[in-house]
Amino acid sequence: MRYMPHTADERRVMLEKIGVGSVDDLFIDIPENARLDKLLDLPLHATEMEVDASMQAFGAQNLSPSVTPSFLGAGAYRHHVPTVVDHLLQRSEFLTAYTPYQPEISQGTLQALFEFQSQVALITGMDVANASMYDGATSCAEAVLMACRVTRRKKALLSGNLHPHYRDVTRTTVQFTEFGVTEFDPILTGEDDFVSSLDKDVACVVVQNPDFFGRLQDFTDLAAKCHEVGALLVIAVTEVVSLGAVLSPGDMGADIVVGEGQSIGVPLSFGGPYVGLLATRQKYVRQMPGRLCGETVDQEGKRGFVLTLSTREQHIRREKATSNICTNAGLCSLAFSIHMSLLGEVGFTKLAEINHAEAVATADALSEIDGVEVVNDTFFNEFTVKLPKPAADVVEELAAKGILGGVPVSRLIPGNKDFENYLLVAATETTSDDDVDRFVSALKEIV
Repeated sequence: MRYMPHTADERRVMLEKIGVGSVDDLFIDIPENARLDKLLDLPLHATEMEVDASMQAFGAQNLSPSVTPSFLGAGAYRHHVPTVVDHLLQRSEFLTAYTPYQPEISQGTLQALFEFQSQVALITGMDVANASMYDGATSCAEAVLMACRVTRRKKALLSGNLHPHYRDVTRTTVQFTEFGVTEFDPILTGEDDFVSSLDKDVACVVVQNPDFFGRLQDFTDLAAKCHEVGALLVIAVTEVVSLGAVLSPGDMGADIVVGEGQSIGVPLSFGGPYVGLLATRQKYVRQMPGRLCGETVDQEGKRGFVLTLSTREQHIRREKATSNICTNAGLCSLAFSIHMSLLGEVGFTKLAEINHAEAVATADALSEIDGVEVVNDTFFNEFTVKLPKPAADVVEELAAKGILGGVPVSRLIPGNKDFENYLLVAATETTSDDDVDRFVSALKEIV
């Protein structure tokens, strides 16, 4: 093939060297039913113009939240991003910058990361934050590994109401390590019974607030119970705007906080790239993955920034690295910092208040529809409703009417008939009264 420079003999020698019989053996971790056994149904060749036209037509099939009423959530939320954020990101010194291998000469990059860390530490109520992780799910997995290193234990308890993607990524991350996870079943009402499972072998308990179904909880008592047996409490936050309104994880007693920062400064972008958050207590800082930028003074006494702590695998002593994260989500973290700086503390709090108010108004309107029940007794800007028919079917019918009506729980927890009729609905500051009216009117017709 034109773009494969190695000959058949060269490939054979390389495969023999690493002890595998064929290239297919390199994909043994991928289930056979997920592998292609033939070429995709695509033309074998086409002109650039034909490919462009085809992809444009393919993309036009998407129903974008930017042009239609959207109540999508489940870990990725539509928020207004001020134009100035993108304007600043497009500056060449930001857009083209990469990991600073000689960090101290990259003062601008280091300061931006320092400000990002400071903002994340403030809103999570923690002592220190890193800069930064890929996304919320990988942050969660890294937190479990970190907790196991800190406690020298090998078991993590994952809440059933932790986002399914976070549970999946954590499970995948630890599968070839000495560590293991115990997963609880999702529950719409009530709380996970961690107490009976907390023992001297547990490194950490991982919970989410607001949880996957949108419910708000206070984990202060759970934190105390974890600490009684020497375990750490990890709190995940998929909707970072909620931290402008609810008790911070740090104030609840969390030892590690992980989250998704997409809601601040980062557009939906069909699923990424996003920016993961991770913050912890000062005493655990040397087990924290990623990097830590610090403030100092130079030899002339002027303010400056340094890479205080770096645990990346490509630096020296790789075998002692705390993470194999190869880079940070620098541009996304910068977008987060710019947006957060524009909001300020008052603006961040006000944004959270608006989100909650919009969600309350949406929930009240939906609850007036016969056959529709709002399940949550508490929520921030996302809640779960029970429908009289399968939610996946309802979502398709709403999409046909030009409305993105939420995320069926069955899409993220497949194969469980108990959740078939449940729908996750999110409302943000971008939700208008007209959006809610159209949603309610369409849902009435469907159910």
